[in-house]
Amino acid sequence: MSKIKNNEITHTSNSGTSNIVMDASGNVTTAGDLTTSGDLTTAGDLTVTGNDIKSSGATAITMSGANVTVAGTCTATGGFVGISSVCARNYITNGDMQVAQRTASFTGGGTTDISKNDDDDYTLDQWILLSDGNDIVDVTQSTQVPTTGATNSIALDVETANKKFGIFQPIESADCKSIIGGTASLSFKMKASAVDKLDSVKAAIISWSSTADSVTSDVVNAWGAEGTRPTLATNWTYENANSSGTTGNFTPTTSWATYTLKNVSIDTSSTTNVGVFIWSDVTDTTVGQFLYITDVQLESGADTNDYLRARKSDEIARCQRYFFAKVRADLKLYSPIGMDDTYGASNSYLIFSLPVEMRANPTGLFVNGTSYWRKQCHGHHDDFDTISISESSLNSIMLYNTGSMASNQGQGGTVWSANSNARLYLTAEL
Repeated sequence: MSKIKNNEITHTSNSGTSNIVMDASGNVTTAGDLTTSGDLTTAGDLTVTGNDIKSSGATAITMSGANVTVAGTCTATGGFVGISSVCARNYITNGDMQVAQRTASFTGGGTTDISKNDDDDYTLDQWILLSDGNDIVDVTQSTQVPTTGATNSIALDVETANKKFGIFQPIESADCKSIIGGTASLSFKMKASAVDKLDSVKAAIISWSSTADSVTSDVVNAWGAEGTRPTLATNWTYENANSSGTTGNFTPTTSWATYTLKNVSIDTSSTTNVGVFIWSDVTDTTVGQFLYITDVQLESGADTNDYLRARKSDEIARCQRYFFAKVRADLKLYSPIGMDDTYGASNSYLIFSLPVEMRANPTGLFVNGTSYWRKQCHGHHDDFDTISISESSLNSIMLYNTGSMASNQGQGGTVWSANSNARLYLTAEL
């Protein structure tokens, strides 16, 4: 084997500095560009004092200090070290509880179905309260949150002692097809106000194996004893086994922490929908203690990632596919609804567009009452008591009023809410 023993190589036209220098440790320094037609392998570090690394004459990587810019696609066969990983897609809507179109408080004292806290009632957008009876917990949109990121959590305040309770979200069939037949992982943040009683919380990914989007929203058939998972309603199946590795059994503390359920196979035959169910498994609870939950994330794959936090405007739009509050509690009195036209002697029609395409033709949830609604036209107004849906589509709604009005036939006007208790909600929820 031949060896050349030399410390420097200099081009014949260069009478000054050496072009290539090698020290005793084997480090090589080149005065100009280094071009290779094959692979370049180093046993130690590769140090570049210029700004660019080129491929076929074109700049592929540009460096400025510690910052690196890649001109094309960057592919890694392993992971990237030193940066946090982020979920590509969260299948849960309103996982950080920042949207509450109905109201921010659901208690047993509610006067309408809109603010009730009964079993199988929707509360914060997309979240269904499940409980062993009615008025088991009050539900509020809370500002008790981890120190970074979230702005809201769902607060479950024990009102009836010694009962199990939880929250559930079903996912639309069209949105969960990519995890059916694959694996999924669940993560959420949680704390309790006290843990002398609220010391056991369980979580599950469950699947629906019947007609798509015609789910049974009250997924619990029987709550069972403490330490036993509830028996699910017909066509719902637990996907995570109640055993080591995918147990879904958690012990909350009085400080915020992240809890995970990883690498769950969604493999029940004929699955059409997937849901997430988180519940307190305790049957010895104390009235007035709180369980707080936020940043619920369901993602594809065997592991969990940092919570993918959407802009509030984007999260509202996602929620409005399922529920739209046209007239709600936090809007001022005399909120405009739209333009109408009087027909016959006393009736009128009102049409307005929806902000997003809804999942299905919506039905109405109204709070009507004496003089709850007003039509303003030509210098006078008519108050009326009741509005309801005449026609609905994915993108628009036609409402009508059948009460007495003084407006003349064919006379148009603007319809408003005229009482602070008036509500106009549209739902296409699962």
